[in-house]
Amino acid sequence: MSKINNKVNPIRLVLIIIASLIAIFPFLWMLQNSFNTEQNIFSKGIFKIPDLLFKSNMFENYKIVIGKYNFGRYTLNSIFICSLASLGQVIICTLGGFVFARMTFRGSKVVFTLLLITLMVPVQVTIIPEYYIMMKLNWLDTFLPLIVPSFLAGAFGTFMLKEYFEQIPDALLDAGIIDGANAWKMYIYIFLPQCSAPAATLFIIAFMNNWNDLLRPMLYLTKESLYTVTLGLTQFQSQYSAKWNLLLTGSVLSILPLVIVFIFAQKYIIEGSVSSGIKG
Repeated sequence: MSKINNKVNPIRLVLIIIASLIAIFPFLWMLQNSFNTEQNIFSKGIFKIPDLLFKSNMFENYKIVIGKYNFGRYTLNSIFICSLASLGQVIICTLGGFVFARMTFRGSKVVFTLLLITLMVPVQVTIIPEYYIMMKLNWLDTFLPLIVPSFLAGAFGTFMLKEYFEQIPDALLDAGIIDGANAWKMYIYIFLPQCSAPAATLFIIAFMNNWNDLLRPMLYLTKESLYTVTLGLTQFQSQYSAKWNLLLTGSVLSILPLVIVFIFAQKYIIEGSVSSGIKG
């Protein structure tokens, strides 16, 4: 039996540490400057002691962003939109993955190929006809254009779930057939419980993609009460200037939900990544 060499390579360890520091540097700089005044951000030195740190007005930037600029409302809007859109993505993609992996019908390969081709189509190509459809449906200035499309398509998630469902032993499918289960019952009671890890991974990916989306909120939302987090950040920028201390503070607040989601769900991402690499 082969054994795993658990010795740590010093060179590899140093390279990992350097790469990690480079990756985390922008976040540390952003967090540091959220405790700075606008005048002190671009003073000499990259890492310097923030001028608001450990003072009575230490959280002044956060109070302004949350209170004056209504950032708490924007965060709740984004959480609502991203949760429903991600849930819809999981429902549709698990159904699509099950159909393409375990059901045969005429033209299934053609349909699946066409679905994968949509991954190569930039969103900028389809955004104009999509906007026209939403306008005809009278959905402008509502959350529907940001939620409903996730219930209608998901090429990446369908592909990922199809690959996973193909790894599930045929014995489970045969057992369901013997018990007289139809396709719907097999999906609900046999295949869906087996895909918790990839489904959670897909939910997190879809949540992050929807959370970071700026194009669609800018097109579909004009009422300030409906703004998302990304759209709210644009308030701190004008054509010729930006309120950098408030922009960086808002950016810190905008990534906190993503960090929390990742911390609690990282084990599902790891499980999904490991299981996707196992065949047979």
